Amino acid sequence: MAFIPEYIFILFLIILLDYVIGLTLEQINDKKLKKFYLVLSLLANISLLAFFKYFNFINLNLQSVFQVFGEHYKPYNLDIILPIGLSFHTFQSMSYIIEVYRGNQKAERHLGYFANYVLFFPQMVAGPIEKYSTLGKELKQKVAPLYDNYANGFRLILFGFFVKMAVADNIAPLVNSVYENPTAYNSASTWAAVFLFSIQIYADFYGYSTIAVGSAKLLGIELMDNFKTPYLAISITEFWKRWHISLTSWFRNYLYLPLGGNKVNAFKWIFNILIVFIISGIWHGASWTFAIWGLIHAVFYLLEKLFSKLFSFKAKEGFRFINLFLGIKTFLVVSFAWIFFRAETFDKAMLIFEHLFSHWNNEGMSVNYLTPLAFATALILSDVLIYYKRFDLWIKVKPVYMRWSFYTILLFCIVCLAGVESLPFIYFQF
Repeated sequence: MAFIPEYIFILFLIILLDYVIGLTLEQINDKKLKKFYLVLSLLANISLLAFFKYFNFINLNLQSVFQVFGEHYKPYNLDIILPIGLSFHTFQSMSYIIEVYRGNQKAERHLGYFANYVLFFPQMVAGPIEKYSTLGKELKQKVAPLYDNYANGFRLILFGFFVKMAVADNIAPLVNSVYENPTAYNSASTWAAVFLFSIQIYADFYGYSTIAVGSAKLLGIELMDNFKTPYLAISITEFWKRWHISLTSWFRNYLYLPLGGNKVNAFKWIFNILIVFIISGIWHGASWTFAIWGLIHAVFYLLEKLFSKLFSFKAKEGFRFINLFLGIKTFLVVSFAWIFFRAETFDKAMLIFEHLFSHWNNEGMSVNYLTPLAFATALILSDVLIYYKRFDLWIKVKPVYMRWSFYTILLFCIVCLAGVESLPFIYFQF
């Protein structure tokens, strides 16, 4: 509302619509009528998201289509911004309606509880995306002030601030300078920017999610963990079980499985995988570069499945050199895919790829990436330490001197070593 006060009424309208449709779905038995109300809710949510997020994108693509047929079409671009948190609000609300339609969820009769569910402040802007069956119960329970809730909540918030302010924000200026003008930098600097962006976006989003979980914890409410050391994954499949877990679960439950999942023939299954990954890419932004990003993940996901069947290969538990090799392979694939995610246009993405391999002769500027690399290494090492437990649960069982040494180091990094620029969370734009 600080930007555009009227936008709150748009959210109130869609909340009221879904609230009424949820109650209606529970009252009627006619399958066709139930499906009508389901489609009405989904269309309303998707149309709202499409208008604010994709109107200009669709218009520009229509212009290209008309040009192919020799017709003139002048696109009309709307000068609007996306209502904050709309993407996450939309997916959370659709999840509720679908579960009520399926009979897995009782419709909420209290408008206040339903509105609080879709607008719960710690996670409405960038997730995690919660089901009503979990978050709804949490919002209704009576909670007494507990030391553990405050202690663990502040531990998570402190760690989240460190990950965002010290790690992500120290890496951001270097990455931004290379991606804004890739022709000015040599290959070494471009490689550094590509790998460091992988760490930046992880630290930025992981930091937000950790702060969100910690903020909810202060109120005695448990949100799901959205990240579990994704860069230690040994395959693309495992990466998506550890990265943005709530979004992966949403697409699995409400798109992949309704399409047939893996209970179909091979060609249909491949189609399902491609559709899910490409749509998840476009969900992130109104650009074909996001679709390409999703497509790259789909292709490598399918290749991994193919090779695992051909060679009957299984990674071993625990630390093995083969797991280290597979982890590096996964990190490389994910890092190259991030180029399309980060680059503003397809042409800039191609320039980045070109400069990765064709400017080793020191032509162009170089960057000092030692400091960002140190912070990136610190984040990966922290992931190794908390591989089996979340930070608050890991640190709480340590001796007092170790706990307070960690707190002091984190506070020092936040206050003295944080980036000097004011950088919003990356996922706020989605």
